[in-house]
Amino acid sequence: MSIFVWGGVIVLLFLAVAAIAAFLIAPPVLEKTQNRVATLPPYQIAAEMKGLHRRLSIVDLHADPLLWKRDLLKRSSYGHIDVPRLIDSNVTLQVFAAVSKVPMGLNFESNAADSDLITMLAVVQAWPFRTWSSLCQRALYQAEKLERFAARSQGRLALVRSVQDLDELLSRRETETELVGGLLALEGVHALEGELANLDTLYDAGFRIIGLTHFFDNEAGGSAHGLEKGGLTSFGRELVQRVQERNMLLDLAHASPRVIDDVLALTNAPVIVSHTGVCGTCDNQRNLSDAHVRGIAATGGVVGIAMFEQAVCGETIADTARAIRYGVDLVGVDHLAVGSDFDGGITAPMDASGMALFTEALIEQGFTEEESAKIMGGNALRVLREVLPRD
Repeated sequence: MSIFVWGGVIVLLFLAVAAIAAFLIAPPVLEKTQNRVATLPPYQIAAEMKGLHRRLSIVDLHADPLLWKRDLLKRSSYGHIDVPRLIDSNVTLQVFAAVSKVPMGLNFESNAADSDLITMLAVVQAWPFRTWSSLCQRALYQAEKLERFAARSQGRLALVRSVQDLDELLSRRETETELVGGLLALEGVHALEGELANLDTLYDAGFRIIGLTHFFDNEAGGSAHGLEKGGLTSFGRELVQRVQERNMLLDLAHASPRVIDDVLALTNAPVIVSHTGVCGTCDNQRNLSDAHVRGIAATGGVVGIAMFEQAVCGETIADTARAIRYGVDLVGVDHLAVGSDFDGGITAPMDASGMALFTEALIEQGFTEEESAKIMGGNALRVLREVLPRD
């Protein structure tokens, strides 16, 4: 064999090894740079506080672990969420969001819709080929991932799609301590690819929370981080009506102020903002004005306060609790909730195993056990029970 042929073989072998390395090594390395934890476990929590936390029903309205290549049934040493860590923290229900598109050069001020980082992530993580060019297929693939996790979980992860599922989850948890519920949310209706019929497809796949926008303007309306930041389009208005007719919960996280105004003028059901901050403690365009917090509360909905610096202008769980205190003082304790944004490319103050620290921070803010119970999950459960379909 000639030296040229041997050279070609060596090059092909090198490329093959490099490709294998990319698929095996790149995903965890990439995630470790994106989903950081300020304080690593184990967490020191007083026995009395642990006991109080165990008496609560904990709901987290937003996290993005389905985006990453991790087995969520196994405890991981990186990232924020997996089923063992959720069980450790007595989490009753975790909302799993499906992200289908993220612009390059991501920022909180102004993003165009003509670039996408998820395509690269899908390729490197060996997602099915159908997901490489279809936003809808990316959402469906993440739904399939969650369903497979539930099927393999030996009863530790129960999917929630209806009020009956929710009630069954709560009933089982009275005796089954190693059980957490999972509910699917869509982060941005660009995943519908401009087709209202795809809402039915996503409903059938288990999606029950629909976020209108993410980091860029889309067919439904403006993003708080988009170029135009406009209001609802005609497509968006019809979509809002369809979402509520299907007993799905509308999420205004990342929506432009004009979209929020338009939805509040249209809605006949509670709406949420799953993961955000409030301008009263952290004034930027990512966060909600006092008027919008009041508007969400007026629908009977809830505002989920997140756990990252841009949302609460700080890196500790005390900063998140401070934002909740502001919201409660503004609209009452029935309209604030938890929306961590775990695994959403953030640095979190702790991972999911440290949720008792959140309860502790609320108590330190002067909330009673009854008030903390509402914030940590009771308010979210009330809204879900009001909106979700009944079998």
